[in-house]
Amino acid sequence: MEIGILQTGHSPPDLVERHGQYSDMFQELLAGNGFSFRTWNVVDGQFPETTGDSDGWLVTGSKHSVYEDSPWIRMLEEFLRNCYADRIPVVGVCFGHQVLASALGGKVEKHDGGWGIGRQTYEFEGKEINLNAWHQDQVTEAPQEAEVTGSSPFCRNAMLSYGDRAISVQAHPEFGHSFIEGLIEKRGVGVVPAGRLDEARSTLGLDIQADEFARVIAGFYWSARKGSRGMATKL
Repeated sequence: MEIGILQTGHSPPDLVERHGQYSDMFQELLAGNGFSFRTWNVVDGQFPETTGDSDGWLVTGSKHSVYEDSPWIRMLEEFLRNCYADRIPVVGVCFGHQVLASALGGKVEKHDGGWGIGRQTYEFEGKEINLNAWHQDQVTEAPQEAEVTGSSPFCRNAMLSYGDRAISVQAHPEFGHSFIEGLIEKRGVGVVPAGRLDEARSTLGLDIQADEFARVIAGFYWSARKGSRGMATKL
């Protein structure tokens, strides 16, 4: 099964040598689940020709905001609406979570509670799960089609399910502690309040359930593949 990675941002240059691009992190996260991968840098205007160019899609995180007036973001929203209509499975992560919600009628805003970074605890399908996060924007209104499957006091719509068509998560299961540490130093200082950075530093090394959530993602793709698919739509 081929997963098409729609890369919506680039890893900080100072962190690429050690950690790779976001697409590399997802390939590592989902390794061993029977997937092959292909990447389109949609942030640079590189898009698939049709929704059927891969068996499923994964939308990465980004430094950008969904509500920016950028043509590539509007094109991505249209592509995701077509994927939803064509029943081709989509997974969205952080910005991907937000842009999918926006495309399907939800609302994304800058959170008045500020930044959520480092290890965060969510209630996911009746149990706690810990994942790393890095965001200020949030889905403040979920689309009508979405079911909230994960939340926290800080992030009410942290995980959404769209049946067998899409799932999305605000956190970053692909981010390990060393990458979060790098983000704190390369992107956080002077941008994120110092106290919030200190809180994030205090969580470095604590247990996260990234592998468990990787199994959730893989299980979704394989389960969705068994469902019906419509005709592929050209962008």
